[in-house]
Amino acid sequence: MSRTVMADIGSSPLPLLFRRRSSGEIRNLATVSSSILPAFGTVVDDGYLHLNKYVIVPYDQRYRWWQTFLVVLVLYSAWASVLELAFNKTVRGPLLIVDLVVDVFFAIDIVLTFFVAYLDKSTYLLVDDHKKIALRYVTRVWFFMDITSTLPYQFIFRIFTGTWHDGEIFGFLNLLRLWRLWRVSEFFKRLEKDTRFSYFWTRLLKLLGVIVFAVHSAGCFYYWLARHHKTPANTWIGTAVEDFEHRSVWLCYTYSIYWSIVTLTTVGYGDLHAVNTGEKIFNMIYMLFNIGLTAYVIGNMTNLVVHAAVRTFAMRDALNELLRYASKNRLPEGLREQMMAHIQLKFKTAELQQEEVLQDLPKAIRSSIAQHLFRRTVEKSYLFNGVSEDLVSQLVSDMKAEYFPPKVEIILQNEIPTDFYILVSGAVDLLTYKNGTEQFLSKLGAADMAGEIGVIFNIPQPFTVRTKRLSQVVRISHHHFKQMILPQSEDGKIIIANFMKYLQGLKEDVLQEIPFLTELLADQNQKPTEQNEEQQNRETLDSQDANPEGRTGTSSLPGESTIRVIIHGHHPSEGTSSDRLGKLVYLPDSLQDLFNLAEKKFGKRGSSILMADGSKVEELNVLRENDHLFVV
Repeated sequence: MSRTVMADIGSSPLPLLFRRRSSGEIRNLATVSSSILPAFGTVVDDGYLHLNKYVIVPYDQRYRWWQTFLVVLVLYSAWASVLELAFNKTVRGPLLIVDLVVDVFFAIDIVLTFFVAYLDKSTYLLVDDHKKIALRYVTRVWFFMDITSTLPYQFIFRIFTGTWHDGEIFGFLNLLRLWRLWRVSEFFKRLEKDTRFSYFWTRLLKLLGVIVFAVHSAGCFYYWLARHHKTPANTWIGTAVEDFEHRSVWLCYTYSIYWSIVTLTTVGYGDLHAVNTGEKIFNMIYMLFNIGLTAYVIGNMTNLVVHAAVRTFAMRDALNELLRYASKNRLPEGLREQMMAHIQLKFKTAELQQEEVLQDLPKAIRSSIAQHLFRRTVEKSYLFNGVSEDLVSQLVSDMKAEYFPPKVEIILQNEIPTDFYILVSGAVDLLTYKNGTEQFLSKLGAADMAGEIGVIFNIPQPFTVRTKRLSQVVRISHHHFKQMILPQSEDGKIIIANFMKYLQGLKEDVLQEIPFLTELLADQNQKPTEQNEEQQNRETLDSQDANPEGRTGTSSLPGESTIRVIIHGHHPSEGTSSDRLGKLVYLPDSLQDLFNLAEKKFGKRGSSILMADGSKVEELNVLRENDHLFVV
């Protein structure tokens, strides 16, 4: 009966379709054949079903090693069967004992085949019923060919007759062993798909094997023609070696291989040439075969070489296109060098990033890779110090890794804050431009952040960030970052606290580049004092047992508000220029307090508060974090 067997691998995400009763566990998932995967729509039970007793799984590692051992024996059989046909002296020599031992191993394999489960092509499930396995094997040509290619015909003849027979019929029967060469073909197919072995060298070894077997077979058949000619002296080898039939087997074999190689390579020295008509016909057939073999080898070698250089061709084409674009648009030399450096780095680091490969993987595997590579870096960054494990996992899973060559701008001053970066390796410079002059502010290293000030304040990036050497960074989207922070109120408070602490530690020349930071930090320093005063007032009211009806439903503690807004002292239709960026303040508890705060900041008192779209604000509880308010 057909059944699917799940491997007992705990919580592993890969459901194997078989369980190994008579074999070991799978240790390398890359070696599992794709043919064991079920077809779409096939129902696979979740239970741990069992194979029948004494059934061998075809993908078992030990059975694979047995098949590999048989491949070695097949190579010997292919060499010996052709050799014994041409040189009948070897039939009763030392090769006879080796042939018998090899035949015993293949006889054992025939018996084992009756216990090897097979894959039902209609359901893609392993069939482990002994009767079905035996019936399938016996009714196919494989069983007949395996039997006929394994029987030791001369030895059987010796048992029944008591004498040896050197007739040519046994030589041709031994050629049935060439049927076993299908095992070599299957072996190389498996090696070519196994990532533990080089595809180039595997393919090259296969081509070399084809050439060697062709040379060996042609040389032996050519000698067989000479040995069976009615006039031995009137043959290709008879003209060079007198009485060659009584000479050493290995001497004649050397002449045969020499002729075969010279003919295959189309050198044709002429020292060994066809003499009679039969040899000339064989030469013509062999040379026609050589044309096809040469085309096959050259085509495969060309494919291997081109495949190894395809990325180099793609890089050169990309660089040529870039140079043409730069020349057409008359780009400056410095910008050209940056563009070329980026393209070259993209191809050099392709094997490190492998974005195309990662995109094909499931999201869970991509997230696990990101956690392994970048989690420690994110935890070391100041902004996420102390946040929950869940938030760190979400952030790392959503990050994108990038490489930047030296002297390339990662962030440009005054650009829209779409992302911020965490430096994994390398170093970058923090720069600013004043009156067309570039000024150095600070240097950032591993685990430092860049661009987060513009993202958190939602203002144009205040600094330019340029790499000093080859740097790897992880990029977090502004939009995705806010989506992850909004539901995490506690983590949001921790991030704001880390951010404010970082701002307080900035150098004075850096703070001067962001005008409202000084006032924001001053307000932040005053806030604890106001909270202490309000706490004292609350304790006083509680001690006096104040009338509950005289209290309002809203809190009167300005320090409890954590909402920050940006206020402007002009109408929203007038736009926001570089000298009118607004003031970042904590939202007061009432509209009157907001008017008083605006008068203090801008030196004039307003009468109404508008949003960016011109709508009038009448209640403060509808405002959200980082809203722009215009006091007019």
